[in-house]
Amino acid sequence: MTMTVMVILVMVMMTTLEHTELKWTYAGYLTDNFPQSVIEDGQLTTLQLLAKYKHPGESHDVTTEDKYILTMHRIPRPKAKPVLLVHGLQDSSATWILMGPESGLGYYLYANGYDVWMGNVRGNRYSRNHVKYNASADKAYWTFSWHEIGYYDIPAMIDTVLGKTGYQKLSYFGHSQGTTTFFVMASTRPEYNAKVHSMSALAPVAFMGHVKAPLLPLARMGIVMFGDFLNNLMSHGTIATMTCTITPKMFKTCLNYFYDIVGKNTEEFNTTMFPVVLGHLPAGCNIKQLEHYIQLKSSQRFCQFDYEAKENQRIYGRPTAPDYPLEKVTAPIALYYAQNDYLSSVEDVQKLIKILPNVVENNMYPQKKWNHMDMVWGLSSRRLAQPKMLKVMQLWENGGPGKNNEDVEEEVDAKEEDPEHEEVPETTEASSSSQEKVEEGEQEVIEEDSPVGDDDQVKDSDKSATE
Repeated sequence: MTMTVMVILVMVMMTTLEHTELKWTYAGYLTDNFPQSVIEDGQLTTLQLLAKYKHPGESHDVTTEDKYILTMHRIPRPKAKPVLLVHGLQDSSATWILMGPESGLGYYLYANGYDVWMGNVRGNRYSRNHVKYNASADKAYWTFSWHEIGYYDIPAMIDTVLGKTGYQKLSYFGHSQGTTTFFVMASTRPEYNAKVHSMSALAPVAFMGHVKAPLLPLARMGIVMFGDFLNNLMSHGTIATMTCTITPKMFKTCLNYFYDIVGKNTEEFNTTMFPVVLGHLPAGCNIKQLEHYIQLKSSQRFCQFDYEAKENQRIYGRPTAPDYPLEKVTAPIALYYAQNDYLSSVEDVQKLIKILPNVVENNMYPQKKWNHMDMVWGLSSRRLAQPKMLKVMQLWENGGPGKNNEDVEEEVDAKEEDPEHEEVPETTEASSSSQEKVEEGEQEVIEEDSPVGDDDQVKDSDKSATE
């Protein structure tokens, strides 16, 4: 119980100090045991990481229908097919590149000829603006769950990408909450299914009846104790790095908590890169997002936020929160999931598969220890996960099986038999892998954005890419 209280107090401290200017000199254990470039990568923004590793980068502001202002990051390849990547809970656009050019999915898709767009949902470090409210001062800003992210943010991002690029459709990758929000959008605003070639669901989260994360009861307790006055949950800052890199013992403790959340697999996670992870996560979210997930665990349903009977009647016209109509998710869905994932269980994914009407890929990784993050951050993700994701995406960009896709179908089938089938192309203009001991790189000037395309639904103001 003492440890439980301590962790909750640390969570509160991290939230309370969200905007405190802390001057921290990394010394001792961190500087003595980790490459300087790793420490640096934990301090850089998404655009600064792209610049360091010699990739172009752009920043785009997007205003949603309910007046939240989001920031999208782009690895631009003008006129190339667009792909949109959306992160999970407490994460950001950096997740697709923070493990370096030889590992990150964002880099991989760019190297394979794509115009890569990486979203940031409301409430994270890059998307804290609003037409009217101040995220740091106004409680009214923090009224959303991931329902609003799915209903407003994802459509706004899709419309922005299509408006900027001139394409009629894009391909979508979501991880964890990035899959939840897609299912919300595609079921409640089904017209958006027609704008997506395919949706690649990495560690999909909809049903949560079999989630086994040991820290979930702790999260529930924290909400009960502090939910009335905490809105912004564990905002981005230096507290995580400061706390977890004081001593070797504290570093190991934080690493064990990380494993308790996502599932333990020491073979795939390069602990040398943990300071980079700590530098970018937590990226910030609303406590209501976590509360909504906990409700799914309790109800064993995939449904809207439960405000309890009286308020549900007022909002929904019924005493219980309505289920999301997953039968309306008609876009082609490719599911990629792992057997040791504490947040996305095999049983829950298989329940989802039985309901979704257009599952085109059902890929449970055979590696029994793979966890919630391994297909995104794992040492083997470039070799064992990304090539197949690419080929399945390309198959559906071209209309699916039988649509002059014989060569692509053969390559996808070959990977079913041999996951190491494909030679992975080298990443263009990339420095040596961040998964090894990374050499420091100098920043280059980041390219400015192209002219704004016409879009009646979404306000899109471009910013300078230098942060």
